[in-house]
Amino acid sequence: MALRELKVCLLGETGVGKSSIVWRFVEDSFDPNINPTIGASFMTKTVQYQNELHKFLIWDTAGQERFRALAPMYYRGSAAAIIVYDITKETLKNWVKELRQHGPPKIVVAIAGNKCDLSDAREVLEKDAKDYADSIHAIFIETSAKNAINVNEVFIEISKRIPAVDETGGSPGKSFKLGRQASDTSRTCC
Repeated sequence: MALRELKVCLLGETGVGKSSIVWRFVEDSFDPNINPTIGASFMTKTVQYQNELHKFLIWDTAGQERFRALAPMYYRGSAAAIIVYDITKETLKNWVKELRQHGPPKIVVAIAGNKCDLSDAREVLEKDAKDYADSIHAIFIETSAKNAINVNEVFIEISKRIPAVDETGGSPGKSFKLGRQASDTSRTCC
């Protein structure tokens, strides 16, 4: 089974739940008192997708304005980006514009409308966000890291959109063939 490393970065304003989405995906936990990310944090998770293992190399970027200039460093070379926004606030389109201007040309974009558990305080209509995502050919999913709604599905949808490894081994992510190596019995140990 092949192992593919897929660099994914999360972008969005501070407080939208980027770190909570990563923690929910990687650790299946939620901390309501999570500290704001300083610069960026990094986590990995490997999942099986069809006949491959996808090792997500996840860069969770800080949303504060003072760290915004660092974002291109994290999404450069990414196979995918998840732009996270809070459905109770509208802060999406600037991140999409930034990614389109400075990101890799064939990057898979997912838009995650987080905090769907707060639908009574909604400011962004799901239909409007979905229509916008469709207009830019992005994945769209509403999530709740708090209640574990659709977090894994974002990564599944990314896996579906990542081009398959071609016969020469070329792909947007690094690919490795996993298997057992035959032991070399001709060597002797000292």
